[in-house]
Amino acid sequence: MKPKLIPGIPEQTHGSFHDSESRKLFDDSESTKLAFEELKKRFLNINDWKNYCKKKSADFKLFDSSGNYIDDIPKVNNLIRIRIPGPGNPESNGYDWVKITKITDQDLAVGEEESLTMICEPTTIPGQDSNRHIAHFYSKDSTSNFRITRGQKFIKIGIYGRNETPNMETKFTGKIRNLLIGAGGIFGMSKTQWKVFADEIVDL
Repeated sequence: MKPKLIPGIPEQTHGSFHDSESRKLFDDSESTKLAFEELKKRFLNINDWKNYCKKKSADFKLFDSSGNYIDDIPKVNNLIRIRIPGPGNPESNGYDWVKITKITDQDLAVGEEESLTMICEPTTIPGQDSNRHIAHFYSKDSTSNFRITRGQKFIKIGIYGRNETPNMETKFTGKIRNLLIGAGGIFGMSKTQWKVFADEIVDL
């Protein structure tokens, strides 16, 4: 299976990938517009992502570029702190970190009326000059791409992982952890988890 070619989503060139999508259908365009506004509120409320997912999920929190917790809509250069189920990152108190590098409401695909895309990439621990290791199980070349879209009679969320390779820029115990998590991604575990996430977020 090949990765989907989606406007605004980075090209897949190496490593593993996943395309995890979920959509909800409606009878008319007005209902679709109202539902998309609700989905957009959920999508931009990163601090509550875990609460929207009834099943076991990672915990996501939004921070500014200096590592201060913020309760706001995400902006470029904000950070997202992630606590995944299972073994945590030994170098960053159990957390993984990504940086928001792009947010756009353009790049429409065929059949779409409206879209909002957020691109994230692994980053270092904020506020630490002594440790500049990437604080994530994937390497700095990988991206996590979140996209919500509205058609005439549907809304959809997609999470697209691109160029996913285990992060070896860490201490020995971290390398073992990242290799194990990376192997899970290659064999579909991350896709399964993101599919559950997508199903729950879009279920208004």
